[in-house]
Amino acid sequence: MALPVFFSEDISAQQNPVVLEEDTSKHVVQVLRMQEGEQLQLTDGKGNIFVCEIAGAHKKKCAVVIKSSSYEERKPRKISIAISLLKNTNRFEWFLEKATELGITEIIPMICERTEKQHFRFDRMKNILISALLQSQQSWLPEMSEPVSFESVINKSIHAQKFIAHCADGAKVALADAANSAIDSQIILIGPEGDFSEKEISLSFQHHFTAVALGETRLRTETAGIVAATLLVNC
Repeated sequence: MALPVFFSEDISAQQNPVVLEEDTSKHVVQVLRMQEGEQLQLTDGKGNIFVCEIAGAHKKKCAVVIKSSSYEERKPRKISIAISLLKNTNRFEWFLEKATELGITEIIPMICERTEKQHFRFDRMKNILISALLQSQQSWLPEMSEPVSFESVINKSIHAQKFIAHCADGAKVALADAANSAIDSQIILIGPEGDFSEKEISLSFQHHFTAVALGETRLRTETAGIVAATLLVNC
């Protein structure tokens, strides 16, 4: 049976023993009822995986000793999704969870002209990424920034392939056809409920973004994000 996996951001093989955070300690000792001598795994979300043995089963400060460590290389292709914040926070959180499970490299919360909600609880959003990371048994946590403006995203993007998914009329190519897995970095922009403004679309073209279609139907922002993630990861 596979060992249970937990997250510990600041950890190294030279750090012995490791005292787990209170929430993790509670889960290990009170929920799973693990005892001294039992083993678990820790990941730091940066490719490192540590096999540990419980040395002190305290419900608030569980101590573990690192027995071995390994490193998982990150996939060479960087896939970034810059997506507008949503009025309905639950829908944005759902996107974060599913994008992490799919293996997206970077998530950029974005503020566009028509973005309705701009409140963002970074710690809560990061915890959603961590939970999804553990659920999907991965060892690399997606990069995530505080919300940034649309202009900042397109000005700073140095990805080899750059896409924008908008609903306005105009020539578009299917993302499934345009995405190239041989290219080492890709980014796609997903707009708010009211779509990107004409100004934003025009500005993206000036920065060499390609307009793409995600299918035949009009999608909600969070759905568009997941469709884009799926197409890019599996291209």
